[in-house]
Amino acid sequence: MQRMAITLAILNALTFLLYGIDKAAARRGGNRIPENILHLLALLGGWPGAFLAQRLLRHKTGKRRFQSIFLVTVLVNGAFLFWIYRH
Repeated sequence: MQRMAITLAILNALTFLLYGIDKAAARRGGNRIPENILHLLALLGGWPGAFLAQRLLRHKTGKRRFQSIFLVTVLVNGAFLFWIYRH
């Protein structure tokens, strides 16, 4: 259990960091982090870090399609955690 908590903390920190890197790249016109990578990290459990980064950095909040897919990743991750908890 402790190992999973540490893994999730690292994953969320990494997700937040990548959102920050992507935001900086967007401002300067540099190489961006693919949205699929950001969604994959959220799906794997990094969605709290992603949500925090979106709000604090004001990044990806205005893109409806991105937000719709993000919501699905949160719901799928939540359903998976619920399934694991029940079994």
